[in-house]
Amino acid sequence: MNTLSFPEFNQDCFSLLCRNLSKKVFEKLKDKATGNGCTLYQTINSGVVNQDSSVGVYAGDAESYTLFAELFDPIIEDYHGFSSKDKHLSYLDPSALISPNPDPEGAYILSTRIRVGRNIAGMPLGPAVTIEQRNEIEGQVVKALNSLTGGLSGTYYPLSGMDESIRSRLVEDHFLFKPGDRFLDAAGLNRDWPNGRGIFHNAEKTFLVWVNEEDQLRIISMQPGGDIEAVFTRLVTAIMKIEKSVPFLFDERLGYLTSCPTNLGTAMRASVHIRLPQLGADMPVFKKLTDLFHLQIRGIHGEHSESERGIYDISNKKRLGVTEVECVQNLYNGIIALINREKEFAAASD
Repeated sequence: MNTLSFPEFNQDCFSLLCRNLSKKVFEKLKDKATGNGCTLYQTINSGVVNQDSSVGVYAGDAESYTLFAELFDPIIEDYHGFSSKDKHLSYLDPSALISPNPDPEGAYILSTRIRVGRNIAGMPLGPAVTIEQRNEIEGQVVKALNSLTGGLSGTYYPLSGMDESIRSRLVEDHFLFKPGDRFLDAAGLNRDWPNGRGIFHNAEKTFLVWVNEEDQLRIISMQPGGDIEAVFTRLVTAIMKIEKSVPFLFDERLGYLTSCPTNLGTAMRASVHIRLPQLGADMPVFKKLTDLFHLQIRGIHGEHSESERGIYDISNKKRLGVTEVECVQNLYNGIIALINREKEFAAASD
């Protein structure tokens, strides 16, 4: 694509980029660049190359969200319902949750997983970071991770030069991440693979950190069963301890900044794998319930996958303009409603 020419979009392109990039906005922004050299061309390249994108834009640094605000703001409002006048508030306090285990007998919930994305203050985001900066980020993060104690203490495994036995074990544990997909590749997020990237996990395999994947940190807490509060508490404890050593990139309006605008705000995805075969057979009712609690239905292997054996991945849909506690509470309340409806369907079919 020529940086001086307005991109041509296919007739069947319905991405947020396609819907919000007017010729007027393009002409106004096309020659601008942030202090890190991020241009409009780099920002929109993924959505231009991959016209089946749902969003199509990636920020290269914090300044991108202000310099290219005439593109980002309508996309953010379109996706999150969050206007340019709104302000995000963060609230990470597990004691504020009301969430006793919704499935203590383990009849429905297989596992619970909550993750957040974080990037380092003072550094560009993944699409614009240099190889030297990525290595510096890895060094800072690994130092912080190695200082963790108790149930959070663990081992860091760099992807570069990884021993085959370690690689096989991480694959078996479903911990290993691979080069990003074509959308991330076109955004510049796969550069210098696998340099500066790695995985940290504790001995119990309930706490995991991806370093320099899409975000510079992907902090994950997980465990079998439905004790959502325990998973959230572990996550918050880890976040607080890591941030004492590594300051996170936070914006007073948009919250925690990420390269993909869909993750702005809490940058949180709280999810459960749950068995709902009866409810899954009536998708209109299923979707109506999840919409009520701002939840998203995915297949067992994540986005764009299918359910297997009536098992679904249910997670929060809203991330910006809601607090972390609200995200997790919405998930909990929704799961209670889903389990109750599943029981009603099962009783009616007996």
